[in-house]
Amino acid sequence: MAVTNPELLHSLGMRIRYLRRERNMSILDLSLEADVNRNYISDLERGKRNPTIEVLFKISNALNITLSNLLSGIDISL
Repeated sequence: MAVTNPELLHSLGMRIRYLRRERNMSILDLSLEADVNRNYISDLERGKRNPTIEVLFKISNALNITLSNLLSGIDISL
């Protein structure tokens, strides 16, 4: 089965939420650290946004991980 865009975005959002919570960060903390609007972060975590590579890079830096580590937990073989 091919991965549909909504499934991929949902998986990405869940991964970001997991990593953020693991670091005891609020959405506001992450948004300030990444310089990304908090509503955008919230939408992203709910799978409602399709982020650019630049936004993902900012988020990974704010979480103190590499971009590849941010994406490594996403199962695209749904």
